[in-house]
Amino acid sequence: MRYVYMVRCNDESLYTGIAKHLEMRIDDHNFSKSWAKYTKSRRPVTLVWSTTVADKSDALQLERHIKRLWKEKKELLILV
Repeated sequence: MRYVYMVRCNDESLYTGIAKHLEMRIDDHNFSKSWAKYTKSRRPVTLVWSTTVADKSDALQLERHIKRLWKEKKELLILV
């Protein structure tokens, strides 16, 4: 099982990713010195949306789809 998730960064941007262990990944975004390149300068981040996906292939496909959406569409997804 994998998670596809979105976090809201301190600058109001949205970051989409996949994780096997969601809570650990969010901690990486907020505290890691070597991981989370995009979010490192935009801390703290807050989890705003997540869903579970059966396997890695499906998770990668969904992540790719979400990353291609305009921010307005991502905001609507968060509200659902």
